Amino acid sequence: MPWLVWRRLETPRTPMSRKILLAVLALAAPFALSSAAAAAQEKTIDPGYWDVTNKVQAVITKTTRETRCIKPAEVAKFTMGPSNRHYACTYPTRVFKDGKITLKGTCASKKGRQVAIEATGSYSPSTFKLTADVDTTYAGIPLGGRFITDAKKISDTCPAGAKEG
Repeated sequence: MPWLVWRRLETPRTPMSRKILLAVLALAAPFALSSAAAAAQEKTIDPGYWDVTNKVQAVITKTTRETRCIKPAEVAKFTMGPSNRHYACTYPTRVFKDGKITLKGTCASKKGRQVAIEATGSYSPSTFKLTADVDTTYAGIPLGGRFITDAKKISDTCPAGAKEG
């Protein structure tokens, strides 16, 4: 999932590029923030054992792949993203319907930095794909990033010791 990828990224060597990368990546985390009520409106994915590929295209490009166990209580968190303690997000457009995802909104940092987020994707009980584009500025320079999650269900049951979440 894109919101997990930034934890694993190698930071660039220069302080400025590190700040830019961290700003863009931190902004992507809440791109799909939602409540359990929104998840209840339409069934999205099934719980089980999933193969998840995440790609971040910002200052650098990084792709990670992992398998994880998604329990019933974690489905909404996986499909709609966790909250981010650095940004408060609002999504005037948040649609999960008929296998399609549309999200449009903004996030603001505690210091007032604004980020525009648009995400589209698709889902079924055994597949999930979401592409989120983020736009902001840093020191007057426009910055953007793209975050892609592509996941497929491997099994209804999770092996012992499988990573959860």
